[in-house]
Amino acid sequence: MSTPSNIASLRRIAIRAQALDGSVRTVLESVRRLGRLQIDPTARVAPTQHLVLWSRLGRYDTAELGRLLAARELYEWSAFIYPKEALPALRSLQRRWPPGNGAWPGRIREWLKANASFRRYVLRELERNGPMLSRQFEDRAAVPWPSNGVWWGPRSVSIMLELLEARGEIAVVGRDGKQRLFDLAERWYGDTAPLPAAEADAYFAAERLRSLGVELRRGAWHVHPDADDRPVRRTTLLSPFDRLIHDRRRAEALWSFRYRIEIYVPKAQRKYGYFVLPVLHNDKLVGRIDPAFDRKTGVLRINAVHWEGKPVPIERPVRSLARFLGAEEVVWP
Repeated sequence: MSTPSNIASLRRIAIRAQALDGSVRTVLESVRRLGRLQIDPTARVAPTQHLVLWSRLGRYDTAELGRLLAARELYEWSAFIYPKEALPALRSLQRRWPPGNGAWPGRIREWLKANASFRRYVLRELERNGPMLSRQFEDRAAVPWPSNGVWWGPRSVSIMLELLEARGEIAVVGRDGKQRLFDLAERWYGDTAPLPAAEADAYFAAERLRSLGVELRRGAWHVHPDADDRPVRRTTLLSPFDRLIHDRRRAEALWSFRYRIEIYVPKAQRKYGYFVLPVLHNDKLVGRIDPAFDRKTGVLRINAVHWEGKPVPIERPVRSLARFLGAEEVVWP
C-alpha cells in the first residue's frame, strides 16, 4: 500500500495498530492485537508484560495472563507470549532453530552435540516426572557452557532448558512463583503440525505489519491495508520494551524521539533515569518520566519528568498506574 504523505497520519496508524487508542478491553484481545507480548522480569515499576498491557487496558487483573496461558489460549516461547493462532507458525520456527549458519548458531549446535547425553537425561526426567523446575535437574553437562561472567554464567542446566525450549523439544507450561515449569513439548503443544517454512515466515511477516500498522523498509514506509488513521485522544505511559518504540530507528523516524534504555548505563552517566517511560499524548511522544515503585512502603516515586516541548497533564495516567500497582501514595519530584 502506498504511504500517506502526512507523518501525523502514519503516527496515528501506528498507535491504533498497537491498540494504544483504548480500543481493547481484555488481555486476550490485547495480545491478539499486539501479535506477541514480550516477557521481561525487570520490575522497577512492574514486569514488562504487565506494564505493556496496562498501557492499553488501564487497571486489569494481572492473574488473567496466567489463566490464559494455563488454558492454552496463549503460549509462551523464547521470552514472548503468542496467541494460540500463531502456534503452527511457532512450531515451524522451533523446528528450524537456531536459524542460520553463523558463529552463534554453530556454537549452539556444537554444544548440544557435545552434551547429547545431558539432553537425553533432561528429556527422560521430564517424561518421567514433568512438569519440573530448573533446580530439580542435575548438571550433567560433559562440556559446561562457557561463561562470560556477565549474562550467562556457569548455568549449564538453565542453558540446556533454554535451548531445548527454543528448539521446541520442551515447553514452558506454567510457573511456580517466578520460576518456570518445563514439560515435554508434545504434551503441551499436542499434535499441532508446523506450517511449511515459507508459510510460517509469511504468517509472521503479515502479523508484524498488521500489528505495527506501518513499517520502514529501505527508507520507504509500508502501510497495512486496514490502516486506521483516525485521531487518537488518549495519554498513557509506555514500557521501555513497548513495541511502539521497540524499533528505535522507526520511533525516531515517526516521532523524532530518540529513546535509549539506561538500565545498564552507570548511574553517573544516565541522561534521563534508570527505567524511563515515554509519555504518549494523543499521537505524539511528548516526554519521559522516571518512576520507581517501592513495594514495601507502597510509594510510587516519580524521580524525574523530562519534556520534549510543552508539558502535558500526566497526573491521570500516573494515578491510574499507581492504582494498578497498588501504590498508596505518589511522590512527585
